[in-house]
Amino acid sequence: MNLNLRSRRFLGQFGLSLLFILLLTGHVGQVYNLYFVAKLDAALYDMKLRVFHPKTVDERVVIVDIDDKSLKEIGRWPWPRVEVAKLTHTLFSQYGVAAVGYDVIFSEPDQSSGLPVLERLAQGTLAGDGGFAASLTRIRPQLDYDARLADALAGGPAVLGYYFSFVPPVETSGQLPPALFPCAQVAKQGITPRHSVGYNANLKRLQDRAAGAAFFNMDADFDGVARRMPVLMEYAGQCYGSLAFLTARAGMGSGAPRIVPAQGVHPTALDLDGLRVPLDAHANALVPYRAANAFAYISAGDVLHGRAPSSSLEGRIVLIGSTAPGIMDLRVTPVSRMLPGVEIHASLISGILDGTVKWEPVGVRTMELASVAIAGLLLAALLPVISPLWAALVTLGLGLVLAGGDFYAWSAWNAQIPLAASLLAVLGLFVLNMSYGFFVEARSKAQITKLFGQYIPPELVDEMAKDPARYSLRGESKIMTVLFSDIVGFTGISEKLEAAQLADMLNLYLSAMTRIVQEGRGTIDKYIGDAVMAFWGAPMSDDHHARDAVLAALAMQKGLLELNPRLEARGWPAVKIGVGVNTGRMSVGNMGSEFRMAYTVMADAVNLASRLEALTRQYGVGVLVGESTRAECPDLSFQMVDRVRVKGKDIPVAIYEPLGETAALPPERLKEAFLFEDAYADYLARRWDESEIKLMQLGKFSQRKLYQVYLDRVTHFRFNPPSPEWDGVFTHTTK
Repeated sequence: MNLNLRSRRFLGQFGLSLLFILLLTGHVGQVYNLYFVAKLDAALYDMKLRVFHPKTVDERVVIVDIDDKSLKEIGRWPWPRVEVAKLTHTLFSQYGVAAVGYDVIFSEPDQSSGLPVLERLAQGTLAGDGGFAASLTRIRPQLDYDARLADALAGGPAVLGYYFSFVPPVETSGQLPPALFPCAQVAKQGITPRHSVGYNANLKRLQDRAAGAAFFNMDADFDGVARRMPVLMEYAGQCYGSLAFLTARAGMGSGAPRIVPAQGVHPTALDLDGLRVPLDAHANALVPYRAANAFAYISAGDVLHGRAPSSSLEGRIVLIGSTAPGIMDLRVTPVSRMLPGVEIHASLISGILDGTVKWEPVGVRTMELASVAIAGLLLAALLPVISPLWAALVTLGLGLVLAGGDFYAWSAWNAQIPLAASLLAVLGLFVLNMSYGFFVEARSKAQITKLFGQYIPPELVDEMAKDPARYSLRGESKIMTVLFSDIVGFTGISEKLEAAQLADMLNLYLSAMTRIVQEGRGTIDKYIGDAVMAFWGAPMSDDHHARDAVLAALAMQKGLLELNPRLEARGWPAVKIGVGVNTGRMSVGNMGSEFRMAYTVMADAVNLASRLEALTRQYGVGVLVGESTRAECPDLSFQMVDRVRVKGKDIPVAIYEPLGETAALPPERLKEAFLFEDAYADYLARRWDESEIKLMQLGKFSQRKLYQVYLDRVTHFRFNPPSPEWDGVFTHTTK
């Protein structure tokens, strides 16, 4: 009897263990993707980078920084092209740098010298003035700033920057450099670089004089962290090189790169005079980040005025980029949450020069599968029949062997081997077997309250406690709706109030807005100063999350009618807010660091909601929603506002102003919305007169900024007709 009982227990535990192993092997074999395993792999990769990266400063690569100091000395960016020419000439002739790579682009002709205006005068009003023409001929070389920059570029190995685009509308501007080689050559090795459909490159006269040019596109992994960067990209069947790769090549004085086929476990690589850059299947390279402050930053103003020591630049590879607010490109990396993009290029150059670019072995998935299967089956057979103490010792020993081997491969061979699935097989099987038959439910309600009480109202916590197994803080991906609100002109308000008064006013305002969100079944994500971020659809499912969020946004605007008199009664200014709402697939869960975690959402759809909130000021509306949100609210009415391309996105989106429940709206408001849609249709059809008449008629309803925005656009396009390819989309270049 006891034997049968032990056998059944062994078979039960072994069966559960086998299911767990199969679950992990399905992920490793890429049958499906387990987010938590991928996230753990990413975290382990980041940990290895931080533990093993070089702690020294790489003096071979210097970043010439367009920083605040430079902008104060020379002026706001973009600088007159003559200043860039002086900077380039100084770097080559005075400082003797090895090469210069530009993390900026020169795609438009310079206008700062006034030469185009003088030439128009010479061809027009002053066409018959011989003295003027002679003077212009004499001074033209000094005023042709693009020519001066072209001459400066010819003074040394200069690698200009440009970028590729990947989604329509297809745009090609400027002059591409010669390709490295046809992509068919790397396709033979199983490498498929990312395919681009357009590009924005430099002026031909600059490109012709420069030693070369390279794309500075960057990429990020699934979690938004930049761990690998493209080395090659494909356009029209040709392969082009990245800024880091070609700047390193220019600094080394290397010839054309050579493709080295995969050999044994070593992947396909590009060879630069013996230094190899390993590539993954999409022609990316893992960036070998160094420690913080690993590269010298020298102000561009100091270089221009000769204040930088010659020893700090002579013989160095120089990257020109920016850390000035507003023009810098910040990236999330394994070593920093906010790293200037130019430093990522520098890190890859450093790794190329050192030969320390990490690589994934050929057949790495097979290695990982074997590791999971062997370790898993061994533990699945042992753990049910040994004591807890021995189980802990065996698990610990096997985990140390796996981790030690992985870390050794990283540090000794620069090989990156995924570790998460193997460790999860070991630790997961230990926990599974130790917890077999044991379920904890006694403190479910207390746990739910502790986990979610700070995010959602008490009545929803009570509802969740009825079935606690359905809820957790673990990350998941689902369709949800997010809301951002912000006080308009808050900086001006804060300057008028003392610190204590400002804190009291914010507490009163945020309490009122939070109450409205929670009454609408929303989850408060965070407060960012005066801004409120909330979402619907988690932790509790909400089939009407988009509708509930839109109604909450309208309620927030209505709530100001009650709140503002209370603020004014205390001598504080009334507030006006903008609200953005968007619906889409998001990652939701407890996210953060070992020091602080927060239950939050992350996704491109979240970023769009934030952009919509900022756009409310542009159109003079209180609430803006995305087209996906509108589609989820059939019983609500909306007024079309625009089709826009927001900052950081290439794909245009339609945006709408919610009006409320259709059945409760007055006919006049619906009539106003319909009339504006007619005016907008005329605007898209380039019927400027008809659109203007209807927009002026709308002024009888209300003097709204939205209508004036379109009157201004109509006036502009009447005298400056858009191109034939114009699709009516308005591109916003600011956040």
